[in-house]
Amino acid sequence: MARLKPAWWGGRAHITYTIVVFVVLASLDNAAIALIPAMVLPIAEALHTSEQALAFLTGATILVTAVTAVFWGYWGDRSDRKRLLFYGTLIWVVGSLLSASATTYWQLFLWQLFTAVGLGSIASVGFSVVSDLVRPARRGLAMSFWGISQGLGAIAGGLMASQVGADGFRTAFVVIAVTGFAFALAYLAAYDVPRGFREPELADMEGTYDYTISRADLTALRRIATNRWLVLQGLFAQVAYGSLIWVPLLYQEKAIAQGYSTATGTKVGGLYATLITVGALASVVGGHLGDRWQRSDLSGRAKLSTIGILGAIPFFLLFFFIPLRGLEVTDGASTLTLIGEVTSQLFTNPWVAATFLTGLIALALTSIDSPNWFALISDVNLPEHRGTIFGAGNLANGIGRSAGAALTGAVAGSLEQSVPPPFNWAIGLAAFQVFFLPTGYCYWKAGQTCPTDITSVRTTLRERAEATRPG
Repeated sequence: MARLKPAWWGGRAHITYTIVVFVVLASLDNAAIALIPAMVLPIAEALHTSEQALAFLTGATILVTAVTAVFWGYWGDRSDRKRLLFYGTLIWVVGSLLSASATTYWQLFLWQLFTAVGLGSIASVGFSVVSDLVRPARRGLAMSFWGISQGLGAIAGGLMASQVGADGFRTAFVVIAVTGFAFALAYLAAYDVPRGFREPELADMEGTYDYTISRADLTALRRIATNRWLVLQGLFAQVAYGSLIWVPLLYQEKAIAQGYSTATGTKVGGLYATLITVGALASVVGGHLGDRWQRSDLSGRAKLSTIGILGAIPFFLLFFFIPLRGLEVTDGASTLTLIGEVTSQLFTNPWVAATFLTGLIALALTSIDSPNWFALISDVNLPEHRGTIFGAGNLANGIGRSAGAALTGAVAGSLEQSVPPPFNWAIGLAAFQVFFLPTGYCYWKAGQTCPTDITSVRTTLRERAEATRPG
């Protein structure tokens, strides 16, 4: 006998609640990954290890998250997505708590890899569910909030870690674990979204779309040209994006080079890195513009992403190399005091203002990419395939991101003997922005193939809906 559910179950308020919980879970996913890069100096001191070793750990964590996301995504396309997401969240929560207890580098390494296994579930299964909650015509805008939640999560995680963890790293891991557990419990009351829930072609099926992925589908998915270009662009783009995880350390070193203590430099660097991420809010505009362009041109999203990615390169280069000359903050001050002092420098110090503006513009332009990539993955794949394809894309992203994160640390470390901080980090970061060039090419090619693939998906959904109608 079917279990009775309350009258509000599946209503508008319940769906809104579900979206909010998913957005927060996505942000916590990225917050957990951002903890270590924001606490490199205190962790290295506490565990008697090197910055390069922690760079390797960060890259390994990202890679394991991406690899496991493929398996989570495939299982999610075949089975109960809600159950998988709940268990996945519990895994990374436990891993974060164990990370707080680490007394050696290898203990931290082990527990962070365990954490990464759980984080993979949010990436792929979560995306599959969110794509079913949004109508195709508004996917760009809606996915911009999904993307922003991840960006804000990384910002919040990095900021929290740089402030709470400046004098001891363990508290930051406990904070993220407790928060994750609270939202895992909140997720138990979320709506179990049917596949194809918001597809207009399936409106008459009223939640009875019961197609799931099979192994035979995997070959067909590889043949979809747009899938290949979207996955490949992620491999290139995330090398550049992965390098950006060291921006807080670059600005920490810039502050320390001005004569400030390590603790103050850690806080100030975290605050400056956080300020420029305001540019990521342009993702909302990018998603909205992608929706509008897509209505008149099925390649509109891809074209817009090409413009944003290539346009950001010169601004990133300026952002890395402009020095923080004349920085005036109180050494040893509290976070609250430093917030006021750092913010005032934006208006009184032209060097600080220049770094802020160039970083802001660079992030605003690259933020166009995220919502339109999410929307394109949904547009060119059937509902029962989206988690798997997102997992494959996330694997490519993870390989690129982990390579960018690890190699940037290695390059900067190798340069340190001849080029002192912060310039070794600026050079390391700048070198990896070249990977945005092939990213732009992949989007250009996706723009040529996606109209045919989108039309194919819509035709298949209409045929399936027709097959269920009586008579």
